[in-house]
Amino acid sequence: MDEQPFEVHVDGGTLHGSRGGSGPPALLLHGGPALPDYTGPCAAELGDLFSIMRYAQRGVAPSAVGPPYTVDAHVADAIAVLDAHGLERAWVIGHSWGGHLALHIAVAHPDRLEGVVCINPLGASMDVLEEFGENLRHGLQPDVRAWVEEVDARDDAGDATKEESLQAFAAVWPYYFADPASAPPFPFDERGDGAAETWASILEHCERRTLEDGLRHLTLRTLFVHGAVDPLPARTSTDTAALMPNADVVLLDGRGHFPWLEQPGELPRVVADALGLPDGRSGVVGSRRPG
Repeated sequence: MDEQPFEVHVDGGTLHGSRGGSGPPALLLHGGPALPDYTGPCAAELGDLFSIMRYAQRGVAPSAVGPPYTVDAHVADAIAVLDAHGLERAWVIGHSWGGHLALHIAVAHPDRLEGVVCINPLGASMDVLEEFGENLRHGLQPDVRAWVEEVDARDDAGDATKEESLQAFAAVWPYYFADPASAPPFPFDERGDGAAETWASILEHCERRTLEDGLRHLTLRTLFVHGAVDPLPARTSTDTAALMPNADVVLLDGRGHFPWLEQPGELPRVVADALGLPDGRSGVVGSRRPG
């Protein structure tokens, strides 16, 4: 998929991104927070369904935007990208933390969206985080596990170095996949700024029940796609969808946290079928609801 770069000026700096594909416009949000944008392969798969815009979030190169690293600032950045492209409405697609952010955008600005697609997202509640961490660490050797837990604790407090955080992430990387032995190479060699601050904002919004209350009134068409063996438990999707009047969930058997890497081609087929979108590769229109 050919992509064209873009820049969007926001308070505090400039967001750098790219746009490609064909079809209705969609904003693709990467996870993290504070990770580089890794969604290129995902955008390439979905580019037959949507005209995809993606960008490096604030705190992450090559974007040059600093604090505040809050959910509200991230929401404002996403709306600024739509405004810069002259879009009154668009789909929003998010993976992991990006899926959580997509839900916040939907609650705050439902009039700007056509619908929402959440891929293996953090849900409305953070009550799965302990289980998520245990699922990632259970296969580690005891000494490695102890070190990862120690770094994670300091990372939560904002005291770990970026290098330590990346090393700990690399240690658990294989366990994001259904078959750890077949996991692709660790793709990150840097980390941005603002992870701890963004997490603090996420948890503060959870205490305020921003999503738990707001999603009950959201009528936008919403699709959750979640790997059935993702270490981030699938109930983050199923429980969140249960709050919403117009949401569906598709569980992908034998898939982990990055389904487009584990089974290329499956994600666009699932999304096209569930949302009734024309599949640009075949011209086929899927069913309105997953069966």
